[in-house]
Amino acid sequence: MASHRRPKQPHQRTYKAVLGVTAAAAALSANTAQADPLPDPKAKGVKAQVDRLYEEATQATEKYNGANEKEGKLRKEVEKLQDTVARSQAELNDLRDGLGSMATAQYRSGGIDPSVQLLLASDPDGYLEKASTLDRLSSQQLAVLKQAQAKQRTLQQQRTEAAEKLRALEDTRGELRERKKEIQGKLAKAQRLLNKLTAEEKAKMEAEEARANRTSARADLGSQGSATARTGSAFEAAKSRVGMPYVWGATGPSSFDCSGLTSWAFAQAGVTIPRTSQAQANAGTRINSQSDLRPGDLVIMRSDLSHVAFYAGNGQILHAPKPGANVRYEPMSTSGMPFMWGVRIG
Repeated sequence: MASHRRPKQPHQRTYKAVLGVTAAAAALSANTAQADPLPDPKAKGVKAQVDRLYEEATQATEKYNGANEKEGKLRKEVEKLQDTVARSQAELNDLRDGLGSMATAQYRSGGIDPSVQLLLASDPDGYLEKASTLDRLSSQQLAVLKQAQAKQRTLQQQRTEAAEKLRALEDTRGELRERKKEIQGKLAKAQRLLNKLTAEEKAKMEAEEARANRTSARADLGSQGSATARTGSAFEAAKSRVGMPYVWGATGPSSFDCSGLTSWAFAQAGVTIPRTSQAQANAGTRINSQSDLRPGDLVIMRSDLSHVAFYAGNGQILHAPKPGANVRYEPMSTSGMPFMWGVRIG
C-alpha cells in the first residue's frame, strides 16, 4: 500500500499568533474579570486550564451556530409572512373598495341598501362578522362580502402567525447574544491565563503547537479512497484549508470552526449539510465502527456531539480543533475527544 506524506503547508502559523486568540475576546469588560476571579495559573497547570476553557468555548460555539442558523431561518420566515400579510391587506382593501363602488352605484340610482350603508360605517371589520344582515344583500354583494369575510379571517391568522414568529426571532436573538457573551468570556479568561505565563512557559507552549503542526505536515494518510464521489470532493476541499486558523463561528474560506470547515467543504462539492456538529451527526448514513470509516466521512466526537472532523485515513482526522490552533491532521487516538460515530454523506 502506497504511503503519502502531507507536504508542509504555506499557511502554518507559530503559537505566537495562537496566544492572541481574538481582539474581541481580550477586550471583554473589567466587570467580567472582577465577577469571575482567575484561579492561580500554576494551581493545576495553565495548559490544562486553557485547554478546558477552549473546549468549553468550542461547545458553546456549536450552540451559538445552532442559534444563528435558527435565527436566519426565522428571519426569512418572518419576512415572507410580512409580505403575505401586506398582500392580503391589499386584497382586502380592494374588496372593500368594490363594495364601496356598489354602494355608490346604488346611491346614484336612488338609494343605498341599508346593509351596504353598514359597510361604509366607521367599523367595517365588525360589520364583516354580522352574518344576520346577509339576507339584505344582492347576490353580487353577497359574493363579494363572503370573499371579504374569508380574507379578513385569513389576514388575522397570518398576522397572528407573524407575531409568533417575531417573538421567536427575538428570543433566538437573545440566545445569540448570551452565547456570544459566554464564548468571549471563556476566550478572554484563557487569554488572561496565557498572559500570566513566563517567557519560558510561553516558549514551551509555542513549541508544542509547532510540533503539532509539523506532525500534521508529515501525516501518513495511507492510500484508501473515499466511499463516495461527494465525500471525496469535500475532503479534497478541506485538505486545501490546512493551516487556516480556528475562529469561532467562522465558515471560511480563510478561517473556520469545526462544523464551519465541514459545511464549507461539502458546499464546495455542491452538497448542503447542516451548520452544526449536532445536526451533521444525523445528516447521512451512520457508521458505528471506526474500522468502517473512509476518507471524507464525518467523524462525530464528544458525548454532546459538539465536535466534528473529517476522517482522513490511516487513523487520522482533519479538523479545526480549537481556538488558537490551525486546521490540521491529527491522530484520532490522541485528539483527546472520544469518537461517537461516523457519518457518510451519500
